[in-house]
Amino acid sequence: MSDRMKDKVINATKWSSITEITAKIVSPITNMILARILAPEAFGVVATVTMIVSFAEMFTDSGFQKYLVQHEFESDEERYQNANVAFWTNFFISIILWGIITLFRDQLAEMVGNPGLGNVVAIACFQLPLSSFSSIQMALYRRDFDFKTLFLVRIVAVCVPFFVTIPLALLGLNYWALIIGTIFMKILNAVILTVKSPWKPQLFFKVSILKEMLSFSIWSLIEAISIWFTQWIDVFIISNLLTQYYLGIYKTSTTMVNSVMSLIAASTVPVLFSALSRLQNNPEKFNSMYFTVQRYVSILVFPLGVGIYLYSDLATQIFLGNKWNEASNVIGIWALTSAIMIVLGHFNSEVFRAKGRPKLSFLSQVLHLVILVPVCIISSNYGFWPLVYSRAWVRIQGLLVGMAIMKWCIKFPIEKVFMNVMPTFISSVLMGILAYLLRQISMNVIWSIISIFVCAIFYFCVLSLFPGMKEELLKLLEKVIPNRKAGITECLK
Repeated sequence: MSDRMKDKVINATKWSSITEITAKIVSPITNMILARILAPEAFGVVATVTMIVSFAEMFTDSGFQKYLVQHEFESDEERYQNANVAFWTNFFISIILWGIITLFRDQLAEMVGNPGLGNVVAIACFQLPLSSFSSIQMALYRRDFDFKTLFLVRIVAVCVPFFVTIPLALLGLNYWALIIGTIFMKILNAVILTVKSPWKPQLFFKVSILKEMLSFSIWSLIEAISIWFTQWIDVFIISNLLTQYYLGIYKTSTTMVNSVMSLIAASTVPVLFSALSRLQNNPEKFNSMYFTVQRYVSILVFPLGVGIYLYSDLATQIFLGNKWNEASNVIGIWALTSAIMIVLGHFNSEVFRAKGRPKLSFLSQVLHLVILVPVCIISSNYGFWPLVYSRAWVRIQGLLVGMAIMKWCIKFPIEKVFMNVMPTFISSVLMGILAYLLRQISMNVIWSIISIFVCAIFYFCVLSLFPGMKEELLKLLEKVIPNRKAGITECLK
């Protein structure tokens, strides 16, 4: 691996980490403010609208983003030609979809449990053509490891609620504040990326290029659809069988947990996919890259999941406020299962796509849906809480399916996946036992905060006792120090 490639990966990881850390700090703050202004029902309405928008956005991208990152082009001219074809295809599809959604807006609103809110759905889907203006530029930036520019875009986006969403919420616009804020954010993204991108859309289209792109992208699209069903089937069921109040409690809780838990994973996944794509023909370095990233992610994600689970009541008070007390149990169980999923299964799809085999990711999702859908439907008949716990734990089945495909189809050393994170897992379990015992002393907020710091110190002390982990912790610390080529560099040497 050339020094230039090493520098690119290291710099990209730095900027991606800075981006995600900043976003994950700012986003919860805005959610904390909005949760104290708006009722859970408002978040429930927006959740169902987002479900429709996210489904349509998969078709506007058509999987071309991943193709532009993963594919090896012979020249810049060929890459830009592919980008133009992808852009115009996305744009026209987005216009068509927006028209269809507007035409059938009332029927769609009723289908997702929001009868009478058809106009809300139609206006919210104005995001679709806006997204088509930025998706291709984002793919090209990621391919070139230019996460510094993406940092600027993300920071502008996370600041929008302070200047648009929150003021509108204070004026009493209810769910419209959230929808208008999202549209304004999409407009800024499209403008900034288009202005700064060295590539600009041109009047170029070639059917032969589209066919070649579709041969890869169609499976990425199908995979994205299966992932969408996995992510939204629970919201669909709750919106139709229960009230908007419970939908707001559920979706806001899981979104809050995801924003916190993905603080580390989200900063590594885009860089990991780009790096693995460049290493796809070198199995040794490919595996080394995967295990290095997985190990570093586990150091922080495992204890974070255990901690939020045990201190879910405190987390709820801090993040959402008093009127969200019922969210505590949702936050706790979702954080615990999310920690397991992120460390052991979150990167499987990146491996499949980096190897140019998105069909395997689709297969994994389908085999998971075969179990997930019946579990959600059956558990919902027994009420909200059986659905919450069933939905959280059934994700482990999807994890096992993904690992089986990794082992048998990719010939990936799955045994090492477990051994690679065993020190962090054991340390987190021991930390969890200590936390439970400390909570028996007092449930006071001050004592809870003190015990959290005690548990964190205990965790890192125990972890450092495992062979080689003290050095890993030092590398992780060095990784955040500018101009130090640590951590991810080790697997590139």
